[in-house]
Amino acid sequence: MKSTEHAVVGAVVSALGVRAVGDHLSRPWKAALWCYGVFLSVFIDLDHFVLARYYTGDWEALFEALTTPKRAFTAPKWLFSDVTMRAERLLSHTIIGGVLALGSFFIAPFLACFTVVVVYAHVLCDLLRDTKTL
Repeated sequence: MKSTEHAVVGAVVSALGVRAVGDHLSRPWKAALWCYGVFLSVFIDLDHFVLARYYTGDWEALFEALTTPKRAFTAPKWLFSDVTMRAERLLSHTIIGGVLALGSFFIAPFLACFTVVVVYAHVLCDLLRDTKTL
């Protein structure tokens, strides 16, 4: 999925998560939690650059993204057109999500739950896009 699409999904899922927290957090903390969710839903995809580096042997995809960031966020397919990494990409998202959830559990258990839900939504959207359902 495009980063913008992940941002929209992340914004909706994060808003629902913030709403579920109820009155347990102040407005600034709710805003920070929402921002964390959107940030996570978009930037978890940075692992793609590490995977592309592993498969191609160079950082060309990263350099391309840094030189044309607007295109990287709005039409990212061209960045990884010569690399197939579907299963690895989803696996790395799952590993990253698990590590973040475990780490955030020690900060606050609800934050771990929030993290899991945001990463789950991200991976689900990737799976739906990969199977041409979305």
